[in-house]
Formats: sequence, C-alpha cells, structure tokens
Amino acid sequence: MAKITVNTLKAMKEAGEKFCCITAYDATFARLIAAAGAETMLVGDSLGMVLQGHDSTIPVTLEDMAYHTACVARANTDALVIADMPFMAYASPEQAMANATELMQAGAQMVKMEGGTWLSDSIHALVERGIPVCAHLGLTPQSVNVFGGYRVQGRTPKGAKSILADAVEIQDAGASILVLECVPAELATDISSKLEIPVIGIGAGPGTDAQVLVMHDLLGLGEHKPRFVENFMAGQASVQDALKAFVDAVKSGAYPRPEHGYE
Repeated sequence: MAKITVNTLKAMKEAGEKFCCITAYDATFARLIAAAGAETMLVGDSLGMVLQGHDSTIPVTLEDMAYHTACVARANTDALVIADMPFMAYASPEQAMANATELMQAGAQMVKMEGGTWLSDSIHALVERGIPVCAHLGLTPQSVNVFGGYRVQGRTPKGAKSILADAVEIQDAGASILVLECVPAELATDISSKLEIPVIGIGAGPGTDAQVLVMHDLLGLGEHKPRFVENFMAGQASVQDALKAFVDAVKSGAYPRPEHGYE
C-alpha cells in the first residue's frame, strides 16, 4: 500500500471508495493494523478507558497522548496517524498550537479536536502553520458531563441543523477530515454528501466515507458494547484476521448494517 496522505483520502471519497480507521495505542498493534490495510490509525484518548481504566477520556494528559503517539508512529508503515488532542488541551488557539506541535513532533501526521464552530480560529491557525486537523462532531466524549452521559446527538431538527452548520464552518476553516459520532444515519449521510472533505463515522450509519472503531471493541474486548459495535474476532483464527475482517467489511459495505445506526 502506498503512503496514505490527506490527498489519498480525498481522492477515495471522490471515487466513492470507503476507507477504514482503527484506534492504535502501541507498536505491536500499530504494525498489525497497518498490515490489515487500514488507511488511518487514531491514537485515541479512548486509551484513558481501554488502557488506563478510567470511566471517561477526561483524565488523559498530553504527556499520555505524546507517549502513545510515539509508540504507534515507530511501528507504522503506510497509514495516516491521527492523534487526539486531550481534554482542555486546545482551549485557545495559542494552547492548541503548542500542544499540537508536541503531538506532531511525537509522530502524528494530523491532530483531532472535538467541538464546533468555536474551534474555527484554532483550526485555521494550525492548518496555516502546517498542522492538519481532523474535527469531531456529534457525541464528543470530552463533553460527556455537559451532555449528561453518552447520548445520541442531532435527533431534533434544531440539533441536526446545528451539527450541519458546524460541519460546514469547520471545513471552511481548513479541517481535512471530520469524525461524526453517534448521530442519526440520515443526518450523517446528508453531511457526508454536502462536504468535500472525508467524513469518518462511528455510530453514524453506512452513509459516511469511512468507519472507525476502537480496536478493543472490534476485537470483542470492550466492557460495554454500544449498538454500533460488532465483534470481528468472532469466528476468526487470529487478531490479524479480525482486523482484516473489519477492514474488508467496511470496504465492501457489509459494515455497518442498519441495526448499528440510530434514527
């Protein structure tokens, strides 16, 4: 597989070709994920839950993210490595710049930030200075205390309109990719069709340009199982086979199925 870049992913969207994203936190699994053919890896702040045992992503620090990003980057071959900016690491454009710089120097090729139009100035500043940005809308786990739990977003006409408006503004600010988490499938499809940048879905139905799952979830290791999770380890002889099964299912359209989404 040729080295994956932002331009590769945009060309795949234009061609109607689905791509995959899997979370990675260490060198061993980064190597396996790259070998399975996933175009992108997300060094997710989900590590706070699946590695550190917290009940949310909020305790994760920038030091944690830089460490795990470096581990993944050392073993990566061709995939695009995206690193989460942790909770309160980008409250201002200046703070975002300093902390994104640290993650890029650790080996990330793009940083991901949760939030709507309030991020526009930070996104513009980062991109202008050579740091690509992946935005994240819908259920943004760092805001779980504001949402009152892990709840589907955008179910009301007002909520859907707000997410679409945020998506357009974030694209205009310079974001290269958008993650949509736990939004109605119809809304995610509409947003994906209206944006020029690729949209990665998680619990957002089959109409996005790509799918992402937490590695532990797709391997059947998650303590909790949201409705959008499928255990790809079932019936497989190895972890490598399970990772490849996820990649193949996304590319063929076999995953996600209607029951994995929300209305």
